[in-house]
Amino acid sequence: MLLSVVLVAGSASALDLNKLVGSKDTVDSAVKAATFSDADARAMADAACQESDLGNRIASDKSKYGKRLAVISKKMGNEINGIPVNYKVYETNEVNAWAMANGCIRVYSGLMDMMTDDEVIGVLGHEMGHVALGHTKKAYQMAYATAAARSAAGTFGNKNIQELSKSDLGLLTENLINAQFSQSQELDADNFSFDLLTKKNLNREALASAFRKLEKLSGNDHSLMSSHPASADRAKNVETRIASGK
Repeated sequence: MLLSVVLVAGSASALDLNKLVGSKDTVDSAVKAATFSDADARAMADAACQESDLGNRIASDKSKYGKRLAVISKKMGNEINGIPVNYKVYETNEVNAWAMANGCIRVYSGLMDMMTDDEVIGVLGHEMGHVALGHTKKAYQMAYATAAARSAAGTFGNKNIQELSKSDLGLLTENLINAQFSQSQELDADNFSFDLLTKKNLNREALASAFRKLEKLSGNDHSLMSSHPASADRAKNVETRIASGK
């Protein structure tokens, strides 16, 4: 997703079956991942989001974070390409935000503490972009295959999402929250957020300032991996689009 203290990144490349070979169950699970449907992605997201919620402290609607989120969500809308959205805040110092294929959107209080409402909106628009553009489905395929490969018993291959053990589901949830995207996917999601802000007549400059804050957070070296566009470059992309009127 977009953030995990600093921006997380990587490559949502095609599945490498050679790395997954080890047992018939594990290979079967890799094949299942490769044939993932939209319904599979939503089912996985349902289970993973529920698992994540159980492991985190959720801010109440009456808390300062809950009240802020109510204002933000009203501006953002309640669906992603027809999928109903469910917003919540996790009370934690971690700087993070993510969205899943079932419309589950989570923003961490650590991010809200360092950003204005408009900047949070820009970040969440980026996460919604990953869902709307189909990036999450591809990342889910990789997350499923990765979890299958790491599962000692290869238990993913012959089970539905609802039948996974708590440890397997926990591993899968971790992989989904830390889903990695290519540079082009990250920039496409940035541009989706920019276009959404434009359509809703919201503050586009705040998307750029959000990236500037993330740049400072990591000592001006915000990119964890070479494949991820640096925050300064992403801010510049937004500023260039604003200046060009496109």
